[in-house]
Amino acid sequence: MSIRADTWVRPYKKLLLFLFRRENMAQPQNDTLTEGLHRTTVRVRFGDTDPYGIVYFVSYFRYCHRAIEEYLRACGLKPEETFKNVREGFGLPIVEAWCRFRRPAQYGELLRIETRVQEIRSKALIFRFEFYPETGRELVAEGTANLVAIGPDWRVRELPARIKETLTGKK
Repeated sequence: MSIRADTWVRPYKKLLLFLFRRENMAQPQNDTLTEGLHRTTVRVRFGDTDPYGIVYFVSYFRYCHRAIEEYLRACGLKPEETFKNVREGFGLPIVEAWCRFRRPAQYGELLRIETRVQEIRSKALIFRFEFYPETGRELVAEGTANLVAIGPDWRVRELPARIKETLTGKK
């Protein structure tokens, strides 16, 4: 005996459409890049939380990755050409990340992520993140992510000059 998909989907169609649209709605944004500090806002989604409605630790790393992408965009770099660039023969994988959790954040809460380039080395970038409530200054979490430049052979290489120049503001 087989059950047709439309027999169980039909009663839930409105709910599924609502959830799909809600999950794919644009996140609240107030992206700004001022003097090397980038601010962006994310809303804690249900899927980002543990069974108690508290942000699950892994979610902070997703937020950090998103913050790096937004930082790069604000600098004029396309993330899809910066993390992996076949044409120029380099990639920038995250090789180390840490996060310290200061207080719990909950489902539905808006978090402001303040991102900056902490350090630019010859072969690596280190981004620093601080998480705050959207309108407050009480530190929720903080962390870093280290990206290392690699070539097509997966060996460490120098950071491309254009990446360094763009991120340091020197052209």
